[in-house]
Amino acid sequence: MNTGYGRSGPPADGAVGERRHLIDLAYRMLGSPAEAEDAVQEAYARWYATAPERRDAIASPGAWLTTVVSRICLDVLGSARVRRERYVGEWLPEPLPDHGERAAGAGDPADRITLDESVGMAFLVVLESMTPAERVVFVLHDVFRYPFPEIAAIVDRTPAACRQLAASARRRVGAAPAPAAGSAGVVREFRRAWEAKDIRALVGLLDPSAVLVADGGGLVGAVLRPVEGGERIAQYLALMAEKAPGLVLLERTVNGRPGLVARREGVTATVAALDVEDGRITRIWAVRNPEKLGRWATV
Repeated sequence: MNTGYGRSGPPADGAVGERRHLIDLAYRMLGSPAEAEDAVQEAYARWYATAPERRDAIASPGAWLTTVVSRICLDVLGSARVRRERYVGEWLPEPLPDHGERAAGAGDPADRITLDESVGMAFLVVLESMTPAERVVFVLHDVFRYPFPEIAAIVDRTPAACRQLAASARRRVGAAPAPAAGSAGVVREFRRAWEAKDIRALVGLLDPSAVLVADGGGLVGAVLRPVEGGERIAQYLALMAEKAPGLVLLERTVNGRPGLVARREGVTATVAALDVEDGRITRIWAVRNPEKLGRWATV
């Protein structure tokens, strides 16, 4: 998996030209556009706080900034693990809208994130299961194709230790599903069945072992534990529709894949990322925490 950066990418055009690459890197490490932007801003602050003569002596500003951002992300991930232990219910990465579907917010850092298979919700959720060191090493090597000797210098470990961390991370990734052909059509049928509160149709579109995970953050109503099984999910969704008259469902791209946005009275209430395998929905990640939906107000 390669996003087009790393050693095989184009040469750095000074420090400023690295921002897009750094935002891409930090989002995959942190799962939050805001935290990614903060990490990159901090790295640039350190860059410009460095004496000019020392900056001039740095052969590759991009490599220097990548090192600093990666180390900042390591620190953030360590503290995030503590924060998420206190999080109410399930924690999900912040979903990203498609740039072309956005009506406003051109200056948003999310507009600088490349949407590819490495930002799919399934992939990001697996990254969340890794230790901070595993995640940083895996993203640098398997996603951005940095070689282990360079990664070792970034994370202050030996190349052999980095190889072990990457191998451990790969075992966690396993067979994360790739985008399925025809998934947009399945999502469209699913939207129609949900709008109609047609439990039988919903069950037919859901894999029998499907899982729904909702993230409300304790700020809005959401199931605190995953809902397992196609029939239980269908009943839960139908009940949601009953309790929220006037709910409008929109087909939108979520993290680069077909998904759904639920609005009520013009306010985005839920952004759902879905995984489809063999014509059936296997996973639903429903982000309801309003603090994670600000970028979806006009999508």
